Amino acid sequence: MCTTCGCETEHIHMDGDILHHHEHDDAVGSHTHHPRVPGISESRRIEVGRAILAKNNHFAQHNRYYLAKQGIFMLNLVSSPGSGKTTILIETIKALQNEIPIAVIEGDQQTDQDAVRIRATGVPVLQINTGKGCHLDAHMVGHAMERLDLQDNSLLFVENVGNLVCPAAFDLGEAHKVVILSVTEGEDKPLKYPDMFHAADVMLLNKCDLLPYLSFDVLCAIDYARRINPALQVIQISATLGSGLRQWIDWLKSGHQQAAQIVAAEKAVL
Repeated sequence: MCTTCGCETEHIHMDGDILHHHEHDDAVGSHTHHPRVPGISESRRIEVGRAILAKNNHFAQHNRYYLAKQGIFMLNLVSSPGSGKTTILIETIKALQNEIPIAVIEGDQQTDQDAVRIRATGVPVLQINTGKGCHLDAHMVGHAMERLDLQDNSLLFVENVGNLVCPAAFDLGEAHKVVILSVTEGEDKPLKYPDMFHAADVMLLNKCDLLPYLSFDVLCAIDYARRINPALQVIQISATLGSGLRQWIDWLKSGHQQAAQIVAAEKAVL
């Protein structure tokens, strides 16, 4: 929780194409980077944590309302660092950009290296640098959405900060969280970070081209993930070789079509 890691941020400013967020400690000290704050009881920490999430959920509902009204299908891509999120995203954009308008919100603590890679595909992308913050929140994403000038009936990808802990708790207004697990990470990640796998609707098991060189047990990893979330859809892929991407693309198209159909139906009623 962010009452422990202290990544709640409020001040926002633009530097070129990068949205920067700066941290502020609150009156009770819950946003400092100390696991234990002298003089602050655990019950008070829990109270502040709940208030932070309530505030975030308020912004998330505003985002969700806007996205639904415009028929925009937004996905929150979450994983540990090095899972292959950006490569998956680039290959997904290449497969879909001639069919569907796409935009990207890119989250990292520092640099815009991933945003530069994504921008080379030709799609609009806005970088959010969180500084010491370990996740994106709904307020940040709402600001980024305003600056992207999103098209109706489009796809919006949010590539979250690499972290399997805090992003699980923060609703951005997305249609789905998509968790990426690479076969180089170990089968037990779903058991170690259950909140993330419980919050996700889809798990992309990436880098499957490396399986012949690893001792990774695919069936065990899927079993662990579904112990946490029995409804979790699992798609095995290799972003570099393209295997499994067709199933992922089909899933995306279906979700995008449903979002567009809901808007069309509402307009027909009006």
